[in-house]
Amino acid sequence: MSVDRCDSVIGSRRISKTNSNECKETNTFIQATTNHIKAICEQAGEPYGDMTKSLQPFPIIVCTLKNQQGRLPHCQYRGQARTRRIAIKCEQGFPVHFERDIIHFEN
Repeated sequence: MSVDRCDSVIGSRRISKTNSNECKETNTFIQATTNHIKAICEQAGEPYGDMTKSLQPFPIIVCTLKNQQGRLPHCQYRGQARTRRIAIKCEQGFPVHFERDIIHFEN
């Protein structure tokens, strides 16, 4: 995944708003292996409300919709590379949902 591949990756995976063909406003791709993400649910994360936040930052690609009201397969995105800590939902030791990237953590 790279910042210039948002349109093609989102299109080929048919990523859209839940139960519709509307373009999703934002989609984030975490550039890490499955094992690195799973580790957040185990030893590499800490509680963050009902989520788990990573102890270390991850490289991510954030794809933001450019053509509002767009519909599949005509979604157009602007990609941006970032390095952020992430918050994910873990169930039974496995990541099941990416919640958000986090710039500053509250103490």
